[in-house]
Amino acid sequence: MVDQADESALSRIRAARELARSRLVEPPPPKPATPSASRAGRNLGAATAVGLGLIGAVALTLVFSLEAFVILVILACLIADVELTRAMAVRKLRVPLLPLWVGTVGMLVSAWVGGPAALVTALVLTAGTIFVWRLLDGGGLDAIRDAAAGIFIATYVPFLAGFAVLMVAAERGPLLVATFILLVVGNDTGGYIAGVLFGKHPMAPSISPKKSWEGFAGSIILSSVVGVVMLSIVLDAPWWAGIGLGVLAVLTATTGDLSESLLKRDLGLKDLGHILPGHGGVMDRLDSLLVTAPVAHLVFSLVVPS
Repeated sequence: MVDQADESALSRIRAARELARSRLVEPPPPKPATPSASRAGRNLGAATAVGLGLIGAVALTLVFSLEAFVILVILACLIADVELTRAMAVRKLRVPLLPLWVGTVGMLVSAWVGGPAALVTALVLTAGTIFVWRLLDGGGLDAIRDAAAGIFIATYVPFLAGFAVLMVAAERGPLLVATFILLVVGNDTGGYIAGVLFGKHPMAPSISPKKSWEGFAGSIILSSVVGVVMLSIVLDAPWWAGIGLGVLAVLTATTGDLSESLLKRDLGLKDLGHILPGHGGVMDRLDSLLVTAPVAHLVFSLVVPS
């Protein structure tokens, strides 16, 4: 009797298992990546549309009104000031925005009207104003930290952007600015294409995991081609200067990109803003341009004939 009962129980268990197996539903296959999502984790369609729109806006100002270009640079820097100020607040840094804004406008207008000396003078005045403003607000050592953060932003954003204004104010200014921007675009485009097709060796995995040495090589190739074409054909400069400027532009643009990535990683942020679909914030687009502008201005002043 016991054996029969055991066999009956085992039969019921087996039947229950078979029934459970027959009712199992296989999980649906994972959804394929959407065509608009790139390996860089961005919406490629939106990023391309916004990028072309920004280039078009800059091109229109260079063709029709250089003053409009300066105004566009001022607006971009004011927004970038806000983005960085909010990012600093994550680390309890209270940057005084009003003197930073006033200094931003002052530096860029000074560069347009008075040249390099006026730009440097405006930076010194801005730094002093930020320091005194924050110190008068109280806070002791915290005030010094906040003022230092504000002076960092003033130097990083409007002062470096002032070199783009110096370029556009020079003789053949629109062509100089167009060359400078196309070099940075060549860096981004060449790096993206080579990175997607061949990228296997990360350049700085702890800072920017998507960047690869293969992409870096692609940036150098395309930026050098852009440099040779623009300097030798458009600006009547030596062809070898185009290669040199192309390589320098990649080095500076990559440094600017990695520096901002390091800053965002330290602050625990993915982007510094969300105003530009597919790109992030304005500062996420300015990072490469800002660090490249002084180098491009220096090379142009040395090799491009008046």
